[in-house]
Amino acid sequence: MRRLFKVFIFLLATTLFFGLVGVTGLVVGLWHYGRDLPDYKQLANYEPPTVTRIHAGDGRLIAEYARERRVFVPIEVMPRHLVQAFIAAEDQNFYSHPGVDFLALARAAMTNLANIGRSRRPVGASTITQQVAKNFLLTNEVSIERKIKEAILAFRIERAFSKDQILELYLNEIYLGYGSFGCAAAALNYFDKPLDKLTVSEVAYLAALPKAPNNYHPTRKRRAAVTRRNWVIGRMYEEGYINLDAARSARRDFLEVKPRSDIQIVAADYFVEQVRRELVDRFGEQGVTEEGLSVRTTLDTRMQMLAERVLRNGLMSYDRRYGWRGPVAEISIADNWLGRLNRVPRPAGMRNWRIAVVLQVNDGAVELGFTDGSRGTIPLSELTWARPFEDWGKRGARIERADQVLKQGDVVLAEPVKINAAAEEGEDANYPPDTYALQQIPAINGALIAMDPHTGRVLSMVGGFDYEVSNFNRAVQAFRQPGSAFKPFVYLAALDNGYTPSTMILDAPFVIDQGPDLGKWKPANYTRKFYGPSPMRLGVEKSRNLMTVRLARAIGMPRVTDYAKRFGISAQMPRQLSMALGSGETSLIRLTTGYAMLVNGGKRIQPSVIDRVQNRHGKTVFRHDPRQCARCNTPGWTGDKPPKLVDIREQVVDEASAYQVVSMLEGVVKRGTGRRISSLTWPLAGKTGTTNESRDTWFIGFSPDLAVGVFVGFDNPTPLGRRETGSSVAAPIFKAFMAEALEGKPAIPFRIPPNVRMVRVEPRT
Repeated sequence: MRRLFKVFIFLLATTLFFGLVGVTGLVVGLWHYGRDLPDYKQLANYEPPTVTRIHAGDGRLIAEYARERRVFVPIEVMPRHLVQAFIAAEDQNFYSHPGVDFLALARAAMTNLANIGRSRRPVGASTITQQVAKNFLLTNEVSIERKIKEAILAFRIERAFSKDQILELYLNEIYLGYGSFGCAAAALNYFDKPLDKLTVSEVAYLAALPKAPNNYHPTRKRRAAVTRRNWVIGRMYEEGYINLDAARSARRDFLEVKPRSDIQIVAADYFVEQVRRELVDRFGEQGVTEEGLSVRTTLDTRMQMLAERVLRNGLMSYDRRYGWRGPVAEISIADNWLGRLNRVPRPAGMRNWRIAVVLQVNDGAVELGFTDGSRGTIPLSELTWARPFEDWGKRGARIERADQVLKQGDVVLAEPVKINAAAEEGEDANYPPDTYALQQIPAINGALIAMDPHTGRVLSMVGGFDYEVSNFNRAVQAFRQPGSAFKPFVYLAALDNGYTPSTMILDAPFVIDQGPDLGKWKPANYTRKFYGPSPMRLGVEKSRNLMTVRLARAIGMPRVTDYAKRFGISAQMPRQLSMALGSGETSLIRLTTGYAMLVNGGKRIQPSVIDRVQNRHGKTVFRHDPRQCARCNTPGWTGDKPPKLVDIREQVVDEASAYQVVSMLEGVVKRGTGRRISSLTWPLAGKTGTTNESRDTWFIGFSPDLAVGVFVGFDNPTPLGRRETGSSVAAPIFKAFMAEALEGKPAIPFRIPPNVRMVRVEPRT
């Protein structure tokens, strides 16, 4: 008996000893691994990187910027069946364990022991809390040390946060494939739905993704994706979240991925990039990609689409005048032409055009083969423009047969057409199906910008033929010579210094000795003629160079350069007479803003592409219009008079002088170099601009409430041709834009300042 007692005492002591050693080891281990762990309390103030969204003026979403595409959603508004799906798939004991699920851990350990030697991936037992600890505070390193740290942090997190707070962090942080961080972004990217519209089948698929999104890709690995989704549906049924009928119905649902529709298809790449640049300047790169800004821009989507179309058409119209520069490539059509055609690189900027190979050429038509094996025809009427290219300003021989343009094996760009624009009276203008027009990417480029002249809000901006061809924004980044488009500011300076539109100015030869070995400067009119004394108004309308130079010399170039600076056209313009003829450099946005300040009565405006920026909490952090209006923020209208906002715009010049320039520019459209536009029924004013050898062509103009600028020229300045001017190249683009932009709007006359009296003037004297 005593011997048994001694054995019992020995075993008890041994057990206590090893127990004490184990507890000591556990305490030391917890101290060792827990001493340098990240502060889990930072999760209380965690603000995950979220998407910055760019909206047009009408609220349409036009772009997003993000390092991680995430839309943060509070747990309170997440649908319950979404939460249940993730709990069923990832951690069915989530609401009962203290951070680590010991039962699941033991089960995983036994499974891994049974799988020894079977080359199977070890089974894990991480809880949702452990995954939060890993995703937020640790790395993805696969090691025992990381698992221990993960468990320690899980215990600490469970003590500091509620279960719902932990779930909120988890469901907004996890990566679910398709560039989706968090459930809300995944719902949009996979199903084009907000969270509250997801079905049981769809939430089950999302809950199937956390382990390995690429292993369950909905198209590349469809069978595995459906199998995993159905497993989650089964787990939801076993946990009592759905009944048997709902489970069966969800399993039968077809797994369909839909592209997102909330981002509107508006070709505004140049505009959006300008917005991004301004946001980065103001908030930094990290602020744009992580802070979840909501940006309301000034973009008018209707005007933007119009601007894109008319600029492309105008550039193609000029390009076509001088003929066909040849096919994209040449291939053999002897055998397997389809395979060869599909290997031809897609030219940048073709948009909705199609790439095709010439299969057969007849006198009156060309047969095409496309990349999908279909066929089409280009009739001779769509080839007559394609004269052989010789040089800009020169036109090749007329086209009378299709084989003068194309031959078998030529790879070309083609666009579907329905109407024969060249059809004669009485001839059927409708083309048969599968008829195409020959196209080519223009060698010339240009830009168009439209703005509200009273606020500076940029309503549309196109910086080139196509952003895919070149992301250089010619509306903002290109500095070119404005030519005669600068002249109105010379005449404005004269008006403010005692001249009137009726002042007679001599139009006669003008010669200046430029100094030793520099020769004499002899400016000339475009017509190479002299017209004698002429009213200043006529000098503007006919764009007389000699009158402008004499006027600039009379008032002094310091005054001219001062006005260029006042209107933001050039901050440091040289005080040389040639500057009065537009030989200095400026950008389209600066020049258009200057014209906008003329029509608004001489008040300073700053061009802006952003109306307002709000942070992720809805607080406004930037606003283009700084004026405050206390009476504007009311619950509703009670019949009171609308509040009057104070006009804080600086008066740059006398409004009477500004109006007189507007009146003279209206004469340019009615009787002068811009008379191509006079057929439009709205009050319009503007000025052409053409530089030496027609290297740059401009038309800047406005209605009382819309200012528009157009620039056309080669990126590497090249003469456009002897007869090409702002009137023939840029003005038609302006006219096409205004014809649609003002459609349906009343013909409001230009506003006359109260201190101006109208009198009749004999224009020639």
